[in-house]
Amino acid sequence: MTPAANPARRFSVHTRDDAAHTRIVEEGSFEAAALAYIEDAHPPADAENEVSLVVRDLEGGREHCLRIGLDSGQIAPCG
Repeated sequence: MTPAANPARRFSVHTRDDAAHTRIVEEGSFEAAALAYIEDAHPPADAENEVSLVVRDLEGGREHCLRIGLDSGQIAPCG
């Protein structure tokens, strides 16, 4: 028996500095929501080719700031 995938939840996602361009995505995790936003919105990267996103679970209200390296694909909390 394989483990169940994370059920899709609704998240609001925007770049750290631009809440005016918030999008709603349905994904199974904060990280998956951040990646879906990047694939759809193509936000501008900083000098290190990274994007900082604020991801909020619309049901539970939890919010995370995630920094995604566009070259490496690494995801880490914003510093």
